[in-house]
Amino acid sequence: MRTVVVGGGNVGFNVAKKLVDLGHDVIVIEQDEERAAKIDEMLDVMVITGNGARPQILAQAGIHEGGDVSLLIACTDRDEVNILSCWIAKKAGVKHTISRARNLEFTDNRIWADAIGIDEMISPERSVAGVIENMLSMSSIIVSDDLWDGIASLYAMRIKKGALMAGRPLKEVRELRPDVNALIVYVERQSKEGFIPRGNTILAEGDLCYVVSLKKDAHLLERLFGIKEDFKLKRIMVAGGGKIGFQVARRFENNYKDIDVRLIDLDPHKCQRLSSELTKTLILQGNVADEDVLLSEGIDDVDGFVATTANDELNILVAILAKELGAKKSIAVVRHETYRKLENRLSLDAMVNPHEALVAAIMRFVTLNTKGAIMSTVKQINAEMVDLVIGEGSPVAGKKIIDLHLYPYAIIVLVQRDDEIFVPGGMTVMKPGDRILLYINAPNEDKILSLFIKENKKGAKRL
Repeated sequence: MRTVVVGGGNVGFNVAKKLVDLGHDVIVIEQDEERAAKIDEMLDVMVITGNGARPQILAQAGIHEGGDVSLLIACTDRDEVNILSCWIAKKAGVKHTISRARNLEFTDNRIWADAIGIDEMISPERSVAGVIENMLSMSSIIVSDDLWDGIASLYAMRIKKGALMAGRPLKEVRELRPDVNALIVYVERQSKEGFIPRGNTILAEGDLCYVVSLKKDAHLLERLFGIKEDFKLKRIMVAGGGKIGFQVARRFENNYKDIDVRLIDLDPHKCQRLSSELTKTLILQGNVADEDVLLSEGIDDVDGFVATTANDELNILVAILAKELGAKKSIAVVRHETYRKLENRLSLDAMVNPHEALVAAIMRFVTLNTKGAIMSTVKQINAEMVDLVIGEGSPVAGKKIIDLHLYPYAIIVLVQRDDEIFVPGGMTVMKPGDRILLYINAPNEDKILSLFIKENKKGAKRL
């Protein structure tokens, strides 16, 4: 598939890299000459220097009547460039277009996207707010990533003392709790390398488990992992009233009935505007780095604290301070990758990168529109989650999972068959048309993928 990426910044660069890794023929349009040269040097893509909203520049990338471009992804930091480039591409016959949109009015509903003919408008602020909601929704979650458009999620959770999971084979746990539609895909054990578990694997207290679950069943996981009482999110505090802070507060207003949401920002004009836009959130004017301000607003009784200002250093500092003052869970929004390397050394629970959340959201929409194999990286364990559809000519069609001999490199995590989504067992037979989520932790994922994808006209092609 020939794909054009408009914008070679952090988001565009990473989207282009993922598409190249998946075998796409990628063209990147970037206006900044220095950045364009860097992309040309680092990625196996064609680079065109220019404004991606100009028809002449898009024509150079193959976007014209009779062109062979199938997908355009516009992800510059300027909404007007993204929207116009998508509109021109649609008029030229490009089948699928995706636009990044920072102004929230473009993504509040489908009106603008439908009117312009854009398949998806994706907001970075909405994307990162969704990640933050997942991480705060349960007390024991360390990492959370949405899968299959939010139907399921990947969670990282540690087994606590006395947990049902501890000291039992996984197959026994599944027999005891058949109501939990979830599967552990990877385990990290202290002083040992991580591994993919099997049915007879016995887990222990302290094991860090990466588990995929349907979101509707996610609350059941905490009992398995040793959380004795059901966790109920009662109070959250948001530091920073920018677009991300607003989205986080509004998301919790909309999705939680009886929750106390407090948002702190220093700018009085911004506080006044937020007060008119957020109906249930208490807006407070003050310095988010002031310990007295946090204490006066009850930071020691907060279930979740999120630092969302435009300053990475301030977010990290305030998140650490909130944790030290008693916040049960503390998250910092961090945009620079360098700081992410310090995540495990600092006394906060997590760092969330808006760019990563946006890239993940874009890639999820890519797979929806192309019905092939799409791979997303689980950075914490350097593994891949692969979303694909079993084609008529697939080598696995008609076979039981147990007969595929995927262990110890891969697991089929979820299967969507017609309207049903379920965690498969070893005796589950793969059928043409099944959409599957495949977890791969192998030196060469191509070998595993070759078991599923037949690259001819009958099978699902790898993209």
